[in-house]
Amino acid sequence: MIIPVETSARHIHLSQEHVEALFGAGHQLTPRKELSQPGQYACVERCTIVGPKRSLENVSVLGPTRSASQIELSLTDARSIGVDAPVRESGDIAGSGACKLVGPAGEVELSEGVLVAKAHIHMQTQEAAAAGYTDKQRVSVAFGSNGRKIVLEDVVVRTGDNYALAMHIDTDESNAAGGAVKEGEIL
Repeated sequence: MIIPVETSARHIHLSQEHVEALFGAGHQLTPRKELSQPGQYACVERCTIVGPKRSLENVSVLGPTRSASQIELSLTDARSIGVDAPVRESGDIAGSGACKLVGPAGEVELSEGVLVAKAHIHMQTQEAAAAGYTDKQRVSVAFGSNGRKIVLEDVVVRTGDNYALAMHIDTDESNAAGGAVKEGEIL
């Protein structure tokens, strides 16, 4: 099965409580650009991520808000700012890395929430069933360009009625495959 591959750069998901702490009381996220997954969008708002070694400035905030704040970085990003970020599925933040977020109206200390998102494939429920895949199934995917084809194993299939078909990898994975990755093949 050939699937589209999208590179997901560093970004921040915020709870409404943290939106208000960083951008002001009553503030609501401002959509700037729709993303490939229905209902998801990049926001006008941006923050600085502060780690023990250094900071990453002007980092995209994605909406809508979530029940808990989460920062998704590449391993390179995490190491560069001195944060120990585990590779995990999005949302699995218990015991993950810590950092400080700085916005125009305030700061938030996160005791957990920094992770490296495990490579995953979004599939619409019926599409997955028709292709023989189930939610949380692990697959291998080959992708790459410029003579740098790689195979990622242990890629998580995530199914849902409101998903659009796409594999998400981080910038480290994309760069390892020669960059400008557009599609992959589930093996």
